[in-house]
Amino acid sequence: MIAGVQLLIKYALFPAFAIDITLNGLGFAILVFSTLFIAAGGYIINDIYDIETDAVNKPTKVIVGKHISEDIANKLYILFTVIGVGLGFYLSNSVGRPPFFIVFITISGLLYIYASYLKQIAVVGNIVVSGAVALSLLIVGIFELIPAITTTNQVDQSSMFEILTDFSILAFLINFIREIVKDIQDVDGDHKAGMQTLPIIFGKTRTAKIAFGLTCFTILIIAYYVGTFVYMHMLAILYFLIFVIAPLIYIAIKLFTAEKKQEFKHISLMLKIVMFTGMLSMALYYFIL
Repeated sequence: MIAGVQLLIKYALFPAFAIDITLNGLGFAILVFSTLFIAAGGYIINDIYDIETDAVNKPTKVIVGKHISEDIANKLYILFTVIGVGLGFYLSNSVGRPPFFIVFITISGLLYIYASYLKQIAVVGNIVVSGAVALSLLIVGIFELIPAITTTNQVDQSSMFEILTDFSILAFLINFIREIVKDIQDVDGDHKAGMQTLPIIFGKTRTAKIAFGLTCFTILIIAYYVGTFVYMHMLAILYFLIFVIAPLIYIAIKLFTAEKKQEFKHISLMLKIVMFTGMLSMALYYFIL
């Protein structure tokens, strides 16, 4: 999904606005693979620290300690992270912006701190991992738009970055809600591991109501965006209503009534689908502009 969204930004969103960009095909491929390697490393280190909780929450899906040893998993984490950060270092220098390398260091560092410590803290861990998801979108703008800024195109580049930021905020909000829902799913294993997630502190029912409120807030944000920026394009309005807002309303209703683990698993899947359809809306700009 990360690669798919970055491809949509590069080949659908940016061309729709005829914006000036920096990276050629090879440079963009390096950016995508750098992001993917760092994300893969983040998943691996998360699985390593989740061995105890996964044994309770999803015993049939445990990989580390069952299909591969913890030692091999640690080596894979180091390998993937080093490759990702190394590609980021090369890319930052190739566009003449060495300080941009800090972005890759920051993301990989946050993913490690999240897995090893922050995920145990209510809300903080959810915010960090959702922020990393949002950064996977913004990083395309950082490398494509900023180095291409000139005195004549500064306004256009800034406007494009604002649109990309809007999508990043949407990705953050939906992923944040999904992280909370996943915490509700995993409450038994997390409690056994001594974590302090929202459902452990407030209970599953109250946490579900918090997720319900956040979902309603997200619906209002999207409705405001549609009514303010794409109200002249019926195709875009219909798309957002059918494929983004309507599923979120369904999710909100389910969150208000859900009690069983299987129900929250279904809600988590629906949020993943909405994340996909929300990001896919980038392609609309190619047709409506």
